[in-house]
Amino acid sequence: MFSLNKLSPTITDMIRFDHSHTLVTFHQYTTTQKPKVKKALAETICTALEIHATLEEEIFYPVMRQLEGTDPTMLKAEPEHNEMRRLITQLRATRPTDAKHDELVHELMRDVMHHVADEETVLLPDAERKLSRERLSELGAEMTRRRMQLVAPQAGKLAKDHAIGFSGSTAAVVLGVAGAAFAALKLLPRKPTHA
Repeated sequence: MFSLNKLSPTITDMIRFDHSHTLVTFHQYTTTQKPKVKKALAETICTALEIHATLEEEIFYPVMRQLEGTDPTMLKAEPEHNEMRRLITQLRATRPTDAKHDELVHELMRDVMHHVADEETVLLPDAERKLSRERLSELGAEMTRRRMQLVAPQAGKLAKDHAIGFSGSTAAVVLGVAGAAFAALKLLPRKPTHA
């Protein structure tokens, strides 16, 4: 029988992939780009971070709280997400032609890099030491299902922002559009087949 749990990457691998995706997107952002491209890249970063934070807060952090208790890295994780959300709100309210837009993108990414360093050097290795590979994969499958729920309503916007933001990279555009289409198709109700 088909099991998403057996095919799913582990939750820790998925978190690392999200971190990499956000950092790659940030590295595409330069202050000299056209406003439309800057806005699309900023939106791609913001949406990815919002989805990622929700996934961690709903699935990963509750498990880690049971393992880590009062570990300082665990205690500061959600407040860091809240600060990130505050910056995202400000960033979305700022025009890409405004110098403040560039400042906010860079401030957001400084905070994200610090947060990522803590997770990748403390929380993820701890999870991999303390949880079985099977449990990590179960959590990865749970994260995949929840991600699809969060992405589906935004698939078109995500694809558009990705295509504009990565307009200099044909491979990135193709992957972005294909990824959004795949996410949308997976969540569409299937028509019954008649034999």
